[in-house]
Amino acid sequence: MSHWLKLITLLLVAWCVMATTHECGHLVGGWVSGGTLHHAELRPWHLPHSLFVPDPRPLVTLWCGPVLGVVVPVGVALVVRSGSVWKRPAWFIADFCLLANGLYLAASWISGDRFLDTPRLLAAGAWPSAIGAYCAVTIGLGYPRFRAQIRGHLL
Repeated sequence: MSHWLKLITLLLVAWCVMATTHECGHLVGGWVSGGTLHHAELRPWHLPHSLFVPDPRPLVTLWCGPVLGVVVPVGVALVVRSGSVWKRPAWFIADFCLLANGLYLAASWISGDRFLDTPRLLAAGAWPSAIGAYCAVTIGLGYPRFRAQIRGHLL
């Protein structure tokens, strides 16, 4: 398989993992905080979303998406054994999720679209400094790691 085909395949898998773990994080957060699921869309080729009515703790529901969207893929990459053929792809996906979740919160903050996570977090009372710190850490760690992953797959 060519390097380009491997890279494109990994990017598609990474997108699906990121979209699914992020949205499943919202689902877990909503259920844990006592929300009632009204609607959910998990297909990664659509804009995944979920709606809890009522949502007694929207900050929990909203924060669980980007937090679990990073923790789950990184956790999986950490437990894949060193000699395994899956080690490198697992870290590629984890680094993509790290960068993508941070970029998503930053971009949704800039866009101001009321249906995206950051404006909803702010409306629910999240501290802008907490969102900024999340974006700084995930983008700051994710960008150089993911860039190195891309270079490693193209060389």
